[in-house]
Amino acid sequence: MSQPESTPPDHPAEQQPPEAAAAHPHTATLKRLERSSGRLAANAIARMDETLPWYRAMPPENRSWIGLVAQAGIAAFTEWFRQPDAPQAISTDVFGTAPRELTRAITLRQTVEMVRTTIEVMETAIDEVAAPGDESVLREALLVYAREIAFATAQVYAQAAEARGAWDARLESLVVNAVLSGEADEGAVSRAAALGWNSPEHVCVILGTAPDGDSELTVEAIRRASRQAKVQVLTGVLGNRLVVIAGGSDNPLHVAKALIGPYAAGPVVAGPVVADLLAATRSAQAAAAGLKACAAWQDAPRPVLADDLLPERAMAGDPAARDQLVEEIYRPLEEAGSALLETLSVYLEQASSLEGAARMLFVHPNTVRYRLRRVTDVTGWSPSDVRSAFTLRIALILGRLADAEAQL
Repeated sequence: MSQPESTPPDHPAEQQPPEAAAAHPHTATLKRLERSSGRLAANAIARMDETLPWYRAMPPENRSWIGLVAQAGIAAFTEWFRQPDAPQAISTDVFGTAPRELTRAITLRQTVEMVRTTIEVMETAIDEVAAPGDESVLREALLVYAREIAFATAQVYAQAAEARGAWDARLESLVVNAVLSGEADEGAVSRAAALGWNSPEHVCVILGTAPDGDSELTVEAIRRASRQAKVQVLTGVLGNRLVVIAGGSDNPLHVAKALIGPYAAGPVVAGPVVADLLAATRSAQAAAAGLKACAAWQDAPRPVLADDLLPERAMAGDPAARDQLVEEIYRPLEEAGSALLETLSVYLEQASSLEGAARMLFVHPNTVRYRLRRVTDVTGWSPSDVRSAFTLRIALILGRLADAEAQL
């Protein structure tokens, strides 16, 4: 005699022994609800197809997952109606039916519309499903369940948002670290693109001290400031430094002023503008060198450009600053003629005195004045300005040293 095959129950409700169902105070309504669950789910899917345009436009795979979620929601209500006092994880019962990727395929608003449509279908069927006299009981139970499913929906999307936010923060940290360490490559560009970076033409790096406290709050403050300034940012706190990679503006000083609020007290240095994220390492290195050398210029503005700190950076051992001073100041003066170099040198050595320089050069003071204007035109630095004169003096020293080294 063959033994009957034991089949696993298809639904949690079938796992209950008959006496448990018989003990339910609304047994007739429960049985009618169990029999109607499939039809209610089909009606809910049909209503979604009729009233929700985004549902009709979805690919078949996602539509099938949404249909399973609707069926699981009605089945979970049936089980919840059976044992309303039992602890249950509605989010697991309902949303665990679909893959996690579904939270990316449909928005929270669309999920709310889906849940609302399903609840409305169940509400319209209360008089038909409930046993005579149980209509108010079933309606009240559905109201309570609707509240629970709303909380479960919010929890699912909150967890997905937290996971996505944590992943985005790791990606952003990788990009920022790659730029600072000089390891930016196409992989870093791809990661930045995944974060919404759309490859702006002008990019600069801004460095300063990070404030104490929660770094996530600091990063969020930078993002708010960037939205007001209408620039894109990639940002992060690395050690005690707050790093901002800003794109979309060719004025780094203006961007630094707009984003300076979240930085802690102390110098804030903006690196030069570069073409793209791959070249941002050069801006980051200049800003880092400027931040290191900023202590030598006690009256430095806040924020300050890395290029305004060229003499301090050169004295602190930054080879890029030394090369820049020689190539952008000394060599152009050298090419413009020996008269400009000689006049500038004598003028700086004579305590910026036109008359003193004129006497040393045996020329009229107006000639000295004309040559100094030519120096400004060639280099962009004015010898009559104290700060510019200091920069020009350092450039002359470095240029002479470079010439002497070349002759060895």
